[in-house]
Amino acid sequence: MAETLVGRKALITGAGQGVGRGIALAIAAQGGAVALVGRTESKLIEVAKEIGELGGQALTISADVTRPEDIARSVTATVDGLGGLDILVNNAQQTALGSILDVEESALQACWESGTLAAFRLMRASYPYLRDGGVVINLGSSTSVNPMPVGRGVYASVKAATQTLSRVAAAEWGKDGIRVLTVLPASTSPAADAWAQAQPEEYARSLSNIPLGRLGDPRHDIGDVVAFLCSDAASYMTGTTIALDGGQAFLR
Repeated sequence: MAETLVGRKALITGAGQGVGRGIALAIAAQGGAVALVGRTESKLIEVAKEIGELGGQALTISADVTRPEDIARSVTATVDGLGGLDILVNNAQQTALGSILDVEESALQACWESGTLAAFRLMRASYPYLRDGGVVINLGSSTSVNPMPVGRGVYASVKAATQTLSRVAAAEWGKDGIRVLTVLPASTSPAADAWAQAQPEEYARSLSNIPLGRLGDPRHDIGDVVAFLCSDAASYMTGTTIALDGGQAFLR
């Protein structure tokens, strides 16, 4: 099968594990060069090795997306190291779990700064390079459309803000040839594993709400779809939200 992203350069945040790693591997498998951005360099190096084994090109950038200077450096390093920037994937996100009365304000601040604010900053910094064919993929969450997001309200509200930001950018940047999409993944990850260990009953209850009965694989169920959305085959898609969650969001 022909590789669909040959010549494309992607910057992916939170790329050292979970969904970010899966997306990076999928884009690399389709011929795209990838800049892996994250806080833990050792994890980025491991993903870069995996991409190298696929015959792909990967650049590692140790950075904290809550810092504006790190965002600027990440974009510059991507453009300099890969020769351009065509795809931006905003995946990095800290969580803030707990009820409105229990969650710490500092947790809300970290959630916002690592999520919607970081996406906003990265999108603006990347805009000059994305014109005429670029794609932005922002990671949302099914919690933002959950009718009962008890205990996850702060996280859900931040993800909902990111989803709205995507729609606005799609409307404003369409004339510049930039497509912007949101995906809502339900995927296996270190965070999901920790949740299953800490709250097995709640974890099982959440799985029971997924019609397909399982969490998705980061590489094949999430990454492959994102790679498709970044390809020319999806060139007429923008401003919409795609749930990659086994039917959890809309089939309950």
